[in-house]
Amino acid sequence: SDGSVRGSERFGYDGWDFISFQLGSKNFVAADDAAEITRRRWEDENVAEGRENYLKHICPEWLRKYVGYG
Repeated sequence: SDGSVRGSERFGYDGWDFISFQLGSKNFVAADDAAEITRRRWEDENVAEGRENYLKHICPEWLRKYVGYG
């Protein structure tokens, strides 16, 4: 493994896709018109930086920890 982290994060509501975050492009993708409002707000508030930090650093650290438990 080269240590790189790739992936995405999906958010849903009531069993339906709502919005997703693409780590490679650092973009949010709205699943429908209602999610477009959230996408714009999150992009304006720089929420992508927090999601990127979570997916690149926190999530892999936790995964290594829990896999180590066997």
